Amino acid sequence: MTIREMCDQFEVTPRTLRFYEQKELLFPIREGQKRLFTRRDRARLKLILRGKRFGFSLEEIRQLLDLYDMGDQQQTQIERTYEVAQQRLADMIRQRDDLNAAIAELQEQMVWGEKMLQQLQHRKAG
Repeated sequence: MTIREMCDQFEVTPRTLRFYEQKELLFPIREGQKRLFTRRDRARLKLILRGKRFGFSLEEIRQLLDLYDMGDQQQTQIERTYEVAQQRLADMIRQRDDLNAAIAELQEQMVWGEKMLQQLQHRKAG
C-alpha cells in the first residue's frame, strides 16, 4: 500500500505514518521517495492505533510488537500484552472513579451555587 492508501484506510495523516516509521514501529519498503507498506505494516499499524486508544505508551507498544518474532507462537507477546493490559485497565478504572467523584462534587457545588443565587436574587427583589 502507498502512504495515501494507508492514510485513507486507517484515517491517519502521512505525518503520523512517518512518525511511526521514525520510532521504528513501521518499516515500509522505500523506493526513492516512495514508501510502500506491507501487510505486516498494516497489521502493526492496526495494533498501534488500538494500543494508543487504550492508553498504552508508544514505547510499550514498540516493546510488545517486538515480541512477535520470539519464535514461541506469540506466547510471550500475548502474555506480556495481557499483563500490560491488566495494568492499564486498573489505571483506567481508577481514573474513571476519580472522574466520577469529581463530577459528583462539582454537581453538589453547582446545587449550592444555584441556591445561593436564588437567595441573593430573592433578597434583591424583596
